[in-house]
Amino acid sequence: MNQTTTLPAAPAKPVHTRKGRRGMALKLGAITPDLRRQAAMVLEVLAGVRTPTDAAKGLSLSLPAYYKLEARAVKGLILACRPPGRGPTPQPEVEAGRLRRQCQRLQQELQRYQALARSAQRAAGLPAPPAPVTKDARGRRKRKPAVRALRALAALRETPETAPPAATVPPTSATPVAQGTAGVR
Repeated sequence: MNQTTTLPAAPAKPVHTRKGRRGMALKLGAITPDLRRQAAMVLEVLAGVRTPTDAAKGLSLSLPAYYKLEARAVKGLILACRPPGRGPTPQPEVEAGRLRRQCQRLQQELQRYQALARSAQRAAGLPAPPAPVTKDARGRRKRKPAVRALRALAALRETPETAPPAATVPPTSATPVAQGTAGVR
């Protein structure tokens, strides 16, 4: 009855392992096989395993082109050895969203101030300021497009006041077309 059963011992964990830190921390998923081959050749030349001429032949490059590749690789290595900056890294999407919100807030503020200025001008009895003259790319004043419907409406509004009553005009076939409506489409 007093039997003691011994369980198999659990394998001891290594003391310095961290979760997710197994092997090299290189993320090579987005690197093409051609780029991997170039990097391997440059590392082999830097380690002394190959000569630059052999590496250039293996990559189908001229010797000066290989040296340019090697210089770019060493420059990238040196730049990657810099310590990372302190604090959070700037994210362009977050910054763009912040700037968009700030721009929208400033536009609303501008519209509010413009409305306040217009109401103050009206209250003081000042005439409205003239519209700014806009110019095209060549420096000429832009022509304000004439709206046909507004011209026709203006012609229709002025015709009854300026035209004589219809009963006093004798009906003839040679009656000229009224000046206000001619040419209105």
